[in-house]
Amino acid sequence: MSESEEHIDPGEAMKRELADNLADLEIYRMPFGRYQQRKLHTLPYEYLHWFIEKGGGFPSGRLGELMEFVYHIKASGSEEIFARLGRG
Repeated sequence: MSESEEHIDPGEAMKRELADNLADLEIYRMPFGRYQQRKLHTLPYEYLHWFIEKGGGFPSGRLGELMEFVYHIKASGSEEIFARLGRG
């Protein structure tokens, strides 16, 4: 293990992951269903919750990761994090 790998700041790693998620949310759109072509961060909480309750979970891959991220942000009431992303 290199010296830089041993001293990874967890706060910096979290900031980088958040920045990556927000950057991808500017690009990704819902590829199917009732909200097809809508930006993921604009999907209603109830729709995202349906995937957990009735749909068997989120899709696999980056799409599912981002949907889960949006779901947890909305569930915690922290939607203001999406303000700079705009609507669409």
